[in-house]
Amino acid sequence: MGLTSTETLAAPAAAGPRSTASVPKVIGLDVAMSITGIAGEGWTDYVRAKGASQHSRFEQQLAGIADHTRHAALVVIEGAAYGHNNQGADALAAMRWMVRHALWKRRIPYAVVTPGQRMIYAVGTAAPTDPETGKRLKGTGLKAILRQAVAETYGITTEGPARYDEADAYVLMAMGLHWLGYPLAVVADDRRRALDSVRWPDREAVTAR
Repeated sequence: MGLTSTETLAAPAAAGPRSTASVPKVIGLDVAMSITGIAGEGWTDYVRAKGASQHSRFEQQLAGIADHTRHAALVVIEGAAYGHNNQGADALAAMRWMVRHALWKRRIPYAVVTPGQRMIYAVGTAAPTDPETGKRLKGTGLKAILRQAVAETYGITTEGPARYDEADAYVLMAMGLHWLGYPLAVVADDRRRALDSVRWPDREAVTAR
């Protein structure tokens, strides 16, 4: 949840030519302990933590994220995939909450988007399947289809070790801009519906920044 618990529905808007001078700074974050994907309109980046201890990795991630979110009007963060009991989940949950708390202290509004909501906005379904086998995609195949969707929809091809994390972050950022009325592309209704299930912060708190 962001600065308030107010749930706000998406503002309908059409993609098209617009003045970039008035577009709010929205940042997408795919937070992780080792590599965090970060995205803004037209660019992606990442923060890699190489500290020897858990505390040093926390510190490196928080410092890098703070640099990228400075002066942001809205930050959209990927939330937990509930039901996934993977090793390191406790540390990752702590990391995500530290990021949220740091944004709260700086009075930067934020929203948390589930992996399913992100996937729906990117490809229209939370459970995409392999077109050849019909089987549900998992792991790298699932990450690859979202990365491909980002390249096809926005013309952003992410490369390198953080390519999947950066692609995830780009979708999160695009969702935030769309909610504010600045869609980066024409988004079909089966994808746009993902915006309606996100708990967004108070819109005035975002637009006033």
